[in-house]
This record gives sequence, C-alpha cells and structure tokens, in this order.
Amino acid sequence: MRIGLWIPAEDSKPLDETIAKFVKAEKDGFASAWTPQVFGPDALTVLALAGRATSRIELGTSVVPTFPRHPFTLAQQAMTVQAATGGRLALGLGLSHQVVIEGMWGLSYEKPARHMREYLSVLGAIRDTGGVSFQGETYQVNGKAKVEGCTPFPIIVAALGSRMLKIAGELADGTITWMVGPKTLASHIVPGITASAKAAGRPAPRVVCSLPVCVTDDAAAARENAAKFFAIYGGLPSYRAMLDREGAASPADVAIVGNEKQVEEALRRFADAGATEFGPAIFPAGDDPQASVARTYACVASFGGKLG
Repeated sequence: MRIGLWIPAEDSKPLDETIAKFVKAEKDGFASAWTPQVFGPDALTVLALAGRATSRIELGTSVVPTFPRHPFTLAQQAMTVQAATGGRLALGLGLSHQVVIEGMWGLSYEKPARHMREYLSVLGAIRDTGGVSFQGETYQVNGKAKVEGCTPFPIIVAALGSRMLKIAGELADGTITWMVGPKTLASHIVPGITASAKAAGRPAPRVVCSLPVCVTDDAAAARENAAKFFAIYGGLPSYRAMLDREGAASPADVAIVGNEKQVEEALRRFADAGATEFGPAIFPAGDDPQASVARTYACVASFGGKLG
C-alpha cells in the first residue's frame, strides 16, 4: 500500500507555504500528495504550481466537484496540469454534496448518478482521444482539445454508494474515500468497484483512502479533538451512510489515533482490506499542537512512501 499525504491549501496561508509542503513531502519520500477543493485556493492551480517545484511525487486532487465545471473545461484544465507536472496528476473528482451544490451555489443536484456517468463519458473520451462526440440527457458535447506534453492521467472518483462504485468501476480508474473504515472498505467499497471494473474489462481499480490521523499517547483527547474538527462530516448523507456501515457513531470513531505502533497497525488493516493507497489527514492533539503534528508527520513519513 502506497503512503501519501493530504495537504490542504489553506485560505489563511500564502500559497508559497502550501507549495513548500509539497516540496517537503517529496523530499521525505511520500508517494503522493493530495489537496482538496474546498472554499479556498483552486486545487488544480495549486498542483500546477507544486508540480513546477517538485519532480517525482504524484499530485492528486481530493476532490474537484463536478457540477460547477463542464467536463470539457475540466478536461482542458487537467490536461494543462498534467503537462505542467510532467505527467504526475491524479484527477480526483466527485459530486460534492446537495447542501453545497444547491444550497451554496444554486445549481441543480438532480439525478447525481446520471450526471456522473455522462460526465465521465465526456471527460474520459477527451483524455483518451483528444476529442468527444457525446449526446446524453445532461450533456451534449462535440469538440476537440489538445495540450502539448499531456499524457493520459488517472481519473479517480469519490464513489461510496453502490451505484457510484459501479459507475467508477466502469468508467474511471478507481475510487477515493473519506470517512470509510476498514470493515466497510473490505465488505463494500473494494468488492463493489472491483467487480464493476472486471465486468467492464478494465484493470483492477485504485482504492485511495484517507482518514484523520494523530499519533499521540492520549487517544481519548485526540478523539475529542477529532469529534470537534470533523463533526460536519457526520451529518452529510454520503459519509453518514459509510459511518453507519462501519458501526461508528461519529467521525471520531473512525479517526486513527494512538502511538506509533498502534497507528501502523491501523494502517495495515487498510492494506489488508484492499486499499492500494492511504493518505493521512494529520490533525493535532494535546497541549502542543505543533509538536503533535510533527510527531504524526514523522511517523507516516517513516514508511518511506510504502507500507507492506
């Protein structure tokens, strides 16, 4: 199982500080670095900048919401980033959530599964052939796009439910999960997407996992922090369904906390469950947050980008 790192582009920090974290992650041997698309800097722009400052590490989005971006436009942007980074982009994308798409942006969240199937059909065609002729219910797209120096990049879908896993297996290169524990990964995520990919004649999918991680000697205090920091995810339907499958009352229950040995053992459970990659989302605990974060970083960096 490859070990990556989640690097959020914080809206309160200069971009140079964020790019420096990608440089450090590469130097410290991480296999990949992932940045979310939330309400701060644009994730793909950040990765284009990070790609010019690094040379080896894979650079992923986790994830770009599909509804606000036309698939042709996203294809162009991703192709540009792929060329700028020397072929190191992993394009993670997802539906986001109804409360965001409709409540914040005023867009329709109608028939999300149909939307994703058509979206991937358009995006994948442009990636693979440089053009598309597609007539669907949501999208009718005809056109060509070319970016010199671009090579095909993996498309990884934030697929959690059964319908989305089927679509991701058929039309994408894997899934990327959040708030999914090892039991649910082994019993639901991995079998669902793997069966779909096999039926479609596609290679075994990537299964990229992330959870909050904190290395600490005070697990109870760390879980209290996790309960506060990540509370919002427990109320979002897609994540709530995964927590319920795991038998977890809240995000704090799936956070990975403990000393170095306990964290390593927890990560190995994900490898055993079928994860191909894990990217810790580091969070602090204790009276010295900086020291806590540094200890967690040192632990996950010690694996040299691979576990097992």
